Amino acid sequence: MDRREFLTRATALGVSAAGAYALIGATPAAADGHIAPGGTMRIQMDVRALKDPPTFDWPQMANVARGWLEYLVQYNRDGVFEPRLLESWEVNEDATQYVLNLRQGVQWNDGTPFTAADVAYNVTRWCDASIEGNSMASRMAALMENDQLRDGALEITDDHTVVLNLSRPDITILPTISDYAAAIVQDGFSGSPSDNPVGTGPYRLAEIEVGVRAVLERNADHTWWAEGTGAFLDRIEFIDLGQDQAAHVAAAEAGEMDMLYETLGDFIDIFDAIGWTKSEAVSANSLVLRTNQSVEPYNDVRVRRALALACNNEVLMELGVNGLGTVAENHHVCPIHPEYADIGPAVYDPDAARTLMEEAGQMDFEHELISIDDTWRRPTTDALAAQLRDAGFTVTRTIYPGNTFWNDWANYPFSSTDWGHRPLGVQNLTLAYTTGAAWNETAFANEEFDTLLAEASAIADADARSEIMAQIQQIMIDEGVVIQPYWRSIYRHFTDNVVGAETHPIFEIHVHKLGFAA
Repeated sequence: MDRREFLTRATALGVSAAGAYALIGATPAAADGHIAPGGTMRIQMDVRALKDPPTFDWPQMANVARGWLEYLVQYNRDGVFEPRLLESWEVNEDATQYVLNLRQGVQWNDGTPFTAADVAYNVTRWCDASIEGNSMASRMAALMENDQLRDGALEITDDHTVVLNLSRPDITILPTISDYAAAIVQDGFSGSPSDNPVGTGPYRLAEIEVGVRAVLERNADHTWWAEGTGAFLDRIEFIDLGQDQAAHVAAAEAGEMDMLYETLGDFIDIFDAIGWTKSEAVSANSLVLRTNQSVEPYNDVRVRRALALACNNEVLMELGVNGLGTVAENHHVCPIHPEYADIGPAVYDPDAARTLMEEAGQMDFEHELISIDDTWRRPTTDALAAQLRDAGFTVTRTIYPGNTFWNDWANYPFSSTDWGHRPLGVQNLTLAYTTGAAWNETAFANEEFDTLLAEASAIADADARSEIMAQIQQIMIDEGVVIQPYWRSIYRHFTDNVVGAETHPIFEIHVHKLGFAA
């Protein structure tokens, strides 16, 4: 296995980061140069309305809230799971019990101590499927019964120790609680954290205006548990300049910006040319072009498979993201995932596509293909529409601005959606395709798939897990669940004096790491 895969596997199952690095004779990446305390950093990023953390559905929400809401575990760009509000964790041999050892001496910014009761409260909420939009519930099945936390699934053994007792083995627990929807709130809190910003982190929310900007300021009234190891800046401004990257270039050239959230397409070369530093992340970030199986004619597998057979994924990658990525295979498991199974490329066969569509009696059906209006999702979807027309299908395009598109993203009959990186292949499959999951936009419901995925999630050895993953991936293809053309390489640019801003595979911005070089 490669270095990244080893670090992810080892730290997820309880090996300390230092221990994992030592085992391969490596050292963690260090910050470039000394960081000068103070200053204001200006970051280009969409500013979205915050909501109850278990319902966070965008990294941008978490990036703002990270100023005061922290996580039990942090997933770093090199694949390591780093303890934050946890000091350490222990996992038994078959991954049915997790012992979470909380960091002592941590306080909420209202002066009360952080204890095991806070963690128990968050786990209980993560397991509450009645919370609308709670994506954590689909990932916590081994702790749940009847859509709630199972009796006996959680024990508080003292103020700083929580034990999770799973009903079946599950290796995804640590990766799941590092995800952006797992921000830790205080016992009893629910709702938008912008309304009552109580947290353990070093910053306070000074301002938030959706679509305009959000501002974090160093919280001088709060003693942060990691004082002296981060939170170097006095002020962080997230500035929303919209989707047009030409506006981002103009702001950069005018000296109004220090860092981008993401650089796309031709603008990668432009930011290189103006002298900004470029960072690239290995990522399983992707786009899926999917049908909703609850809507006719997409409840017919022949129609779904016909659409997939009409598509050349390599062309979609070239036209959508300038070829900056890796061709994908229509099953949403990436070659960088430890359990990926190579079952061959996606098949491109327009003649077979027409035959299937004719068998389904849907050659005359008019497909409305919906996408957001931007610089990569829109052209990818445009290219798909062109390929479907070349195969003889009738397709109209509907393009919505961002706010309109995301209001109803999970319910469109036929549309494109971007999906973020997750450390393990089983994670996105659980989030997006298990029966009844909050983010299951395809309405895919397949008992064999669900059973195999639960079985795969219980196997710690990635090679053994890969054998089951091959079956799961084949089901995705046979059922025509998605057209998934590529895995994106992701980029971020920043000025040469910015430290701690390297691109993260899930677009996380760890605000406590940011600063300016001395």
